[in-house]
Amino acid sequence: MSQIREIHDLEPDVFEREVRSFDHWFGAVQDYLSDLEHGHRADIAADDLAPDEVESLTTALCNYAVAETAALEASSGLVRIAPNRSSMIFLATQVVDEARHVEVILQRLEDIGVEDPTAEIERRATPAMLEFRDKLLHLVDTKQWDLAIFAQNVSLEAMEFAAFRAHASVGDPVTVDMLERMLRDERRHIGFGENEIARRLRTDPSRRAWIELVKNELEAFALNTFEHTAKALGVEKDTITKLGRDYREAVRRLGL
Repeated sequence: MSQIREIHDLEPDVFEREVRSFDHWFGAVQDYLSDLEHGHRADIAADDLAPDEVESLTTALCNYAVAETAALEASSGLVRIAPNRSSMIFLATQVVDEARHVEVILQRLEDIGVEDPTAEIERRATPAMLEFRDKLLHLVDTKQWDLAIFAQNVSLEAMEFAAFRAHASVGDPVTVDMLERMLRDERRHIGFGENEIARRLRTDPSRRAWIELVKNELEAFALNTFEHTAKALGVEKDTITKLGRDYREAVRRLGL
């Protein structure tokens, strides 16, 4: 979490000039995306997963796929309504990140024996995750910039960050390596969201009530998704509680 705090604590003009640039994105991803095979190191030996392990991993990956696809669609839509060029450029890099995430998740599903990932995703996606997706895309479609950025780059990204980190503590080596690389992207996305919302609240405090309304609406869906996915992976109850705390921490940093 320290890397997120460092990004969040940058002065807005420094953040906009450095962290939102294409050069920053390219430099950031080079060192952890080079020489990969389907999003993970090729030299990692895959575990022979038991049937129940395949079942639980499939459920988790299907819900990750819904979240990442929602972020891909939302990011691409947000490019069109970005209020300035630096935000537009950052979101263009996020579109690429999210597209990669979707691709490697689909490939991982195929690798563990899922013949039709698309059909499996539709079958296993939790109602809470689908509801979260629909609300996020509605905010984008109605061009509500700050609310959509909060929903995607604070709420959704914080949810994924907490879930991926918990999964990486119990997963098989291939999935863990894939998730740890995705986590590095999520740190950058959250940093953008926190910085953008904090700046909006400084310049227009009246937006706080609207953002808090969205926060309260989305939190229940996020926590429900945590519980469902964590239970599928066999994560202990104490860890599920910690997931919720980690998720709320990202919101508290904004004073909401």
